[in-house]
Amino acid sequence: MGTKLLIVEDDSNIAELIKVYLTKEGYETKIASDGVEAVNFFKMFEPDLVLLDIMLPRKDGWQVCREIREISAKPIIMVTAKGEVFDKVLGLELGADDFIVKPFDMKELSARIKAVLRRYSAHDNQSDNEVIKFDNIEISLQKYELKLCGKSTDIPPKELELLYFLAANYNSVFTRDKLLDKVWGFDYLGDSRTVDVHIKRLREKLEGVSDKWQLKTVWGVGYKFELIQP
Repeated sequence: MGTKLLIVEDDSNIAELIKVYLTKEGYETKIASDGVEAVNFFKMFEPDLVLLDIMLPRKDGWQVCREIREISAKPIIMVTAKGEVFDKVLGLELGADDFIVKPFDMKELSARIKAVLRRYSAHDNQSDNEVIKFDNIEISLQKYELKLCGKSTDIPPKELELLYFLAANYNSVFTRDKLLDKVWGFDYLGDSRTVDVHIKRLREKLEGVSDKWQLKTVWGVGYKFELIQP
């Protein structure tokens, strides 16, 4: 069975063009033409990756992303004709793994799909012999689970991966570019603001959880997970 991609696009000409190209690349593809269809097809088709347009009838891409993230950590690449920072930030906050702006070159699209699938596969197959534990926090990559004060907390996959990496390397400072390399992958085509967005969302979740560690900004350098000395 090949890798399955769900193409969510209401423009039939664009959808068919993407489908033909990706089918030639060896992927098994299915097209959803609106948001409601997208969620239903995701549950039935069980794709390995979703290529998700934002401007959709019946239910927009933002809502589709929210609903998929409630049931799955499968990678999502959001596609839009808009290039504003707001769209990218919102997509990332909702749990999207990457973002591509129309019009795009098919080779770039293919490269992004392969990069996201590689990153997801590497994390999905990683052994999890140890759960990272500090005061009031447990992080498991294998289960994609974050527990705060003993209770599971909803968290998008990329936020969890970033937190896991920083906590696994506690007290070490990492630049934004280094975090992009280590968490998103060296072939990630986004920019360093992606890291700031994820750190902001993590801080909102972690606020008040413990006074024995903190997600700290090292001004002019980057970020670290700092253990606070008593």
